[in-house]
Amino acid sequence: MKVAVKRDFSYSVTWNLILIIVGSLVQTVGFKAIAAAHGFVPSGLFGVAALIEYKTGLLNAGGWYLLLNVPMFILGYLLIGRRFLAYSFVSMLVISLGYMVIDFQLHIQNQLYAAVCFGVIVGTGAGIVLRSLGSNGGLDVVAVILNQRYNIGVGKTYFGFNLVLFSFSFASLDNDLVIASLIAAFVAASAVEYSLSLFNQRKLCLIISSQNSDIADKVMEKLKVGATFLEGVGAYKKEPRRVLMVVTNNIQLKRLEEIAFTIDPHALFIVENTFNVIGSTFSRRKIY
Repeated sequence: MKVAVKRDFSYSVTWNLILIIVGSLVQTVGFKAIAAAHGFVPSGLFGVAALIEYKTGLLNAGGWYLLLNVPMFILGYLLIGRRFLAYSFVSMLVISLGYMVIDFQLHIQNQLYAAVCFGVIVGTGAGIVLRSLGSNGGLDVVAVILNQRYNIGVGKTYFGFNLVLFSFSFASLDNDLVIASLIAAFVAASAVEYSLSLFNQRKLCLIISSQNSDIADKVMEKLKVGATFLEGVGAYKKEPRRVLMVVTNNIQLKRLEEIAFTIDPHALFIVENTFNVIGSTFSRRKIY
């Protein structure tokens, strides 16, 4: 019952709005307090908005980002799920309005330090938003549409868009500034991956032992997690052998190892990192 309550809360409107608002505000701080001060060009649609502001001096990037999102959300309304779009709209609105309201700077003189700091802050905020059932809006909406309609990977959409964006930036801005922006984009992408996996990374454990039944019983009793038997055949003696598969987290991994080797000191214990596990008592699939 406790697990069910926890899962329901994790996918509730309240929890998703908290993730989206907090993550979007964190991104906005990076955009306004660092990127604007140094003239960085962020990746994605906000980078286009920032570039327009730098070149025209009209409005600010928040206003341009709001305007650029209008056609994106019209397409999204016609082609993808309403819930995903509504959550993404909240993120876009918080970033746009937050950028207009926030009026302070993080005083970092060194351009490289500023780029790294900007990437960490924006990437962390984006990762928090992506842990919800929505997205950061902007290019995310287009990437989802292209993925659903034409099976074009989300990463490919971002790569192609950013390639054009930064190519144009090289032609119109100082090269050192654009290189710093590229460094920030790379750091942000890494921070997004880290934020997504920080509380979601799992360990896939394969245990080969003649006493796998006893190990499985003890695992389910002590760790309260499920286990699965996979049928295998030993390559040397050609004998049937059951492989026990358990998906767990970093905290329970050592306890799982202790259970396995306490029952069978000669067991073979294999651990693999897995980025995401969907289904059963783990994460639910994000539906667009």
